[in-house]
Amino acid sequence: TVALTAYNDGRSIGGAVKDFQAHPLVKRVIVISNNSTDRTMELAEQSGAIVFNETRQGYGACVHRALREALKFEDTELTMLCEGDLTFRAADIDKFLAYIPHADVVNGSRIVEQLQERDTQLSLYMHYGNLFAGKVLEMKHLGMVSLTDVGTTYKLCRNATLRELMPKLDPRI
Repeated sequence: TVALTAYNDGRSIGGAVKDFQAHPLVKRVIVISNNSTDRTMELAEQSGAIVFNETRQGYGACVHRALREALKFEDTELTMLCEGDLTFRAADIDKFLAYIPHADVVNGSRIVEQLQERDTQLSLYMHYGNLFAGKVLEMKHLGMVSLTDVGTTYKLCRNATLRELMPKLDPRI
């Protein structure tokens, strides 16, 4: 199950939904609009997504809702969380799957410069800020994690783990 968060992503949401739907392992795409004022919801639905509107404003509330809705489907073992702005692509799902046998949550990274597309929302400040924050967190949890991009919103999660984590997550954050 792929869960896309969206806020006024009318220009990209249709393409994002179709991109993920075309991946052979994706069973469904859910779009959670965070009170979009454009045609995000309409265009997502026209593209074949299951669409919800999260009325509590803020990324934390939108992600929380996306994960809750994805967990309602018991025919999948994994949930992919992503944004509907085409920052990330479905072709990268296979990269996540290489790591999931060894982890409960696999985080994407936009920090590998050789793999970065130049025309994205990731500014130089965001690039090095995310890298720095990731390395500081690695030092705090020495030997337990490897982090390069703490701001990435592209994640593959085991649903069993999400069910344990959801009661502990605060949608206000």
